[in-house]
Amino acid sequence: MKAAMVIKNGETPVYGDFIDPQADERHSVVNVKAAAISQLAKSRAAGTHYSSAVQYPFIPGIDGAGYLANGDPVFFFALNSPFGSMAEKTLVTKKSIVPLPATLDPAMAAALGNPGMSSWAALTRLAQVQKGETVLINGATGTSGGLAVRIARHLGAGKIIATGRNTEVLEKLRNQGADITLTLEALPRELPALMEEGIDVVLDYLWGESALDIMKSAVAGGARVVRFVQIGSLSGQEIALHSKLLRSSGLTLMGSGLGSVSNAELVASVGELLQAAAQSDFSVPFRLRPLSEVKDAWNEDDSRCRTVFTL
Repeated sequence: MKAAMVIKNGETPVYGDFIDPQADERHSVVNVKAAAISQLAKSRAAGTHYSSAVQYPFIPGIDGAGYLANGDPVFFFALNSPFGSMAEKTLVTKKSIVPLPATLDPAMAAALGNPGMSSWAALTRLAQVQKGETVLINGATGTSGGLAVRIARHLGAGKIIATGRNTEVLEKLRNQGADITLTLEALPRELPALMEEGIDVVLDYLWGESALDIMKSAVAGGARVVRFVQIGSLSGQEIALHSKLLRSSGLTLMGSGLGSVSNAELVASVGELLQAAAQSDFSVPFRLRPLSEVKDAWNEDDSRCRTVFTL
């Protein structure tokens, strides 16, 4: 079969021939219709993610949309090397498959699956957001953060605060569910008043100084519990986190990613997300490209517009 392949550690995927997967008692073969590039897929392919495969060659891609042998449309996770999602067929555990709503385009499902799952799992499994609570989304101007605004609103958040660097995108987020938008420069100045009014949940896509500012402000606000969920690290991998921030307040620090919740809960989360997406507008911008262009598309990929390979 045709597939994208990572031949050696750190190399860009190339297009070529790969062995066909074979179903067994635990695994099903999925005929792939669409698979998207994500930051997670990129870092796993580069060997820099903590869940990266060590077997070469392998097929990149962690999820996608396609059809089972009986024709049922499904969304799937492909986390077992060497069979990733960027191939004509892939091999997945039967527990890693969820039904794809008939009204949801497979390409759109592939585009929103990974970024949508990050906030859906963070809000429902980790923070366990309650209706009416206030949610701050730090780094909302990216695809995942912007989608998190709509998901938080769908799940019943009472007030949504969105932060980011791009003022034009922040303005658009006001029309997508954000009640308050702040640039990262204005965030330290506005945080004390916001914490006084009450922030219940923080979804952090940035880490770095802005995340530290939020945590310090939460501590200064007293014993109120703030559930802080760390999802991405676009502003840096490390910060100087003093132990007193956790000992002297109600700050609860959690991380959302592969391993933070069980695989079964991740699969259940994306199933709920896709069912909701069939009813609500969770669309994200994406461009279609044939898998044969994987080498060029990999280098040209822009995180503001998802690249979705079609097969």
